Amino acid sequence: MQQTKNKVEASNKIIPFIPEGDFYYMKGVKAFQKRKFEIAIKWLTKAIEATPDEPLYKCQMSIIYTEIGSFHKANQLLTNVLQTSGDKYIDCYYLLANNYAHLGLLHDAKKYALSYLNLAPKGDFREEAEDLLYFIEIDEEQDDDWDVEDEDELIIYQESAFYYMETMDWDNAIATLEEMLHLFPEHKTTKHEYAHALFFAGYQEDAIQMEQAHLKEEPNALFPHANLALFFYEMNDISEYEKHKRALLNVYPIHEQQKLKIAVTFARTACYSEALQRFKLVDKGIVRSHISFYRWYSLTLYMTGFEEKAIALWEEGCKKHQLLLQEKFPWEVYV
Repeated sequence: MQQTKNKVEASNKIIPFIPEGDFYYMKGVKAFQKRKFEIAIKWLTKAIEATPDEPLYKCQMSIIYTEIGSFHKANQLLTNVLQTSGDKYIDCYYLLANNYAHLGLLHDAKKYALSYLNLAPKGDFREEAEDLLYFIEIDEEQDDDWDVEDEDELIIYQESAFYYMETMDWDNAIATLEEMLHLFPEHKTTKHEYAHALFFAGYQEDAIQMEQAHLKEEPNALFPHANLALFFYEMNDISEYEKHKRALLNVYPIHEQQKLKIAVTFARTACYSEALQRFKLVDKGIVRSHISFYRWYSLTLYMTGFEEKAIALWEEGCKKHQLLLQEKFPWEVYV
């Protein structure tokens, strides 16, 4: 009788289940697939704590950080994996290249993309790495080949011009940009901003001629196509507008400011579905200083049926940029 009692007690005992890293990892992956990033990070953190020597967990965590724009954290994890695992996880080289490209550190992006292709010429990310290198080469070709002794002076001018352009103060923008063109004549972005300011200050033909001349020199340049698309739309020249719009449709730049330029151009020319797709690709954390981001993204959201999100984004913009408090809702002004 006593023996039977002991057996019953033994069978009633619960053996605690202590999850290993794989349990936490799978939980994290499922949360990531549902785009519940904060929950995914918590589970992956537990997985790494449970099995700190498993590189796979760190790689997955880096992908989540990349998804939410925490590129530095992602790179720290990937660098750690390469340091501890050597070239066993070759995909880390491509993931690093992608992150550095998003940060605008194209030299590092190019280095890691080339390393990936050298180590894995037929790897899973081969096409992505080749595309990345292609866009980096285009960026390098279009980069300014000038050298400024006093870069601080240029930065001061850029900040002033940026403020006037964002607030649509065209007269002051033109005056500042003209000084920049005199002091830094090879700075290409200044020329396109100048054409933009000229057009909206009433010098439409001059602005169009400037950008058309730039396109003759660089037929694939982003900024002239974006400006001309907007200029011809404003002038109701739909044929010319469509031509420059088509030139933008298959362009997916690396830099956030260039991504924003295309998104804003589509929004300002009433291509709201295209604008919505492009705004989603922009890293909000990098462009939050741009009034234009809040002005035109909120308009795009409203015009694509996301009224509540549009109002929420506009209110967020008003908190960050007091000047927006003086404006009406964009859909009350620009539609």
